Amino acid sequence: MFHIVLVEPQIPPNTGNIGRLSIATRSRLHLVKPLGFDISEKAVRRAGLDYWKHVDLVQHESYGEFRSSIDPQSRLWFFSKFASRSLYEANFQPGDFLVFGKETTGLPPEVHAKEPPEQLLRIPMPGAEIVRSLNLAGSVHVALYEALRQNNFT
Repeated sequence: MFHIVLVEPQIPPNTGNIGRLSIATRSRLHLVKPLGFDISEKAVRRAGLDYWKHVDLVQHESYGEFRSSIDPQSRLWFFSKFASRSLYEANFQPGDFLVFGKETTGLPPEVHAKEPPEQLLRIPMPGAEIVRSLNLAGSVHVALYEALRQNNFT
């Protein structure tokens, strides 16, 4: 199983799509607060996310709480457009955490400052001179399916 971590996500449809992805791939979804939307049962039902109850979901009050809640030996990969390493250079293993920042600003500065640079990955974009970044949900799909591909997911 892989872990998908969204740090302070802001756009509900992105998180909804990533929730569906987590179910389809049997991945665990971690949401790090503050969230830019409500995920109460009522709000989820109103949004038509009838599958949400099946999401293997863990919520964390802050990034620091997330880090202290996981095994210190866990492998974390941080996705940023500022990273120098491509995700295709990483060797993903089941149990890894794939960490993504919020849609507007990406990963918080504390992540860039405290986490090892070799664990920061980017998704190559040949059209980067025109497009600043990929959609969060699309980025998570690309990264997770590369991790699954490397581990003979079928």
